[in-house]
Amino acid sequence: MNWEQLLSLKRFGDAQKRLRAQQDETRLGFEVDFDRIIFSSAFRSLQDKTQVIPLSKTDFVHTRLTHSLEVSVVGRTLGRRVGKVLLERHPKLQDLGYTFNDFGAIVASASVMHDIGNPPFGHSGEKAIGEYFKTGKGLQYKSQLTDLEYQDIIDFEGNANGFRILTENREGIQGGLRLSYATLGAFLKYPKESLPKKPTNHIVDKKYGFFQSEKEAFLDLVKDLGLCKKESEGISFYRHPLAYLVEAADDICYTIIDFEDGINLGLIDEDYALEYMIKLVKDVIDSKKYHSLKHTKDRVSYLRALAIGVLINEAVAIFLDNEEAILNGTFDKGLLDKCQYEAQINDIIKISVDKIYKSKEVVEKEVAGYKIIADLLDAFVIALNNKFEGKQSNYDKLVLNLIPEEFQQERDKLYNRIMQICSYIAGLSDGYAIRLHKKIMGNIS
Repeated sequence: MNWEQLLSLKRFGDAQKRLRAQQDETRLGFEVDFDRIIFSSAFRSLQDKTQVIPLSKTDFVHTRLTHSLEVSVVGRTLGRRVGKVLLERHPKLQDLGYTFNDFGAIVASASVMHDIGNPPFGHSGEKAIGEYFKTGKGLQYKSQLTDLEYQDIIDFEGNANGFRILTENREGIQGGLRLSYATLGAFLKYPKESLPKKPTNHIVDKKYGFFQSEKEAFLDLVKDLGLCKKESEGISFYRHPLAYLVEAADDICYTIIDFEDGINLGLIDEDYALEYMIKLVKDVIDSKKYHSLKHTKDRVSYLRALAIGVLINEAVAIFLDNEEAILNGTFDKGLLDKCQYEAQINDIIKISVDKIYKSKEVVEKEVAGYKIIADLLDAFVIALNNKFEGKQSNYDKLVLNLIPEEFQQERDKLYNRIMQICSYIAGLSDGYAIRLHKKIMGNIS
């Protein structure tokens, strides 16, 4: 892979190559990407989607939206810091007009949308959709789908749904948000289809990144960017190098900030928790300043800022030290999996899993989410199929009136009809999913 091709400014439908030297410096193409994401309805729904505590009654905890904004800030710094060195290593990029801010803008844009395809109720929302078709009433459709189509559905993946949102063709709208291919490439952490499932231990095989419905858009993207194809069964490529920075930004934020939420909510004992945070920042902490802080929130905030700075430095150094391996696809781990603080990070994540993600409040809401998503899938998939098959009841008509027209098109393939409904439900906020479920269940209070 080469950087000139990887920094493609192309957008869906372009007939001519976009040149960096011809860009408007007051609003670069990669910055336009960020703007389009921020103004999208899919991004707005993140304000009421779970990050740590579902449907929390406090105003402190992070939602997917605040998490995404924080990840973009970290991602921008990572991109700029890496970009500054890469321009020195590859002076031709400077001749073409690229600056370190381009790298920052690409990573920030990909970072701010990294969760845009996630369903309501956190990662349990993905599992709820998948299990409806794997072990629930949706199992009846298996015989009518190809192996790849069925795998897409039973392993419903927020990353692939994000790619669908960003690139899907709709009537009158071609190419989705029409983002630059460099930004879309950086967004794709797992540039492969759903089968074979986890064929290797390489980081790109951990999950998958596109549904069969978006296969053509995916292939056009990887061809333009010059991503390296993996020698494996099925459609599978190595990552765009900047996807490693997007992943690192996300890892840094959820590791440190979810932990911070847990402390401030009282789910994690302060003294116990701060001990683990201090291990990360022992070389940079100002002990006098730390001990002068009187409130838990301030002490945690101070340590959080230091920890993020430490991990940014680590991620930048590891990326630059392994640039060649990243470009040729042989770098098979996440950046933070190779850092000197791996043990401390794993300790923090383990505590977060035990004390936050498995807390009673989280589990109760996730259980409710399973029921809500299964009931919504049942009502809408059946109604849409009945409409297509010409046996639509009056109830089916009423049910379909609850969802936007773009999600109830009469597609010939069952797979495409199912994906329409899955994508609609995945786009719901936590609160709206609950309200919609009440209507479906006959509760109009």
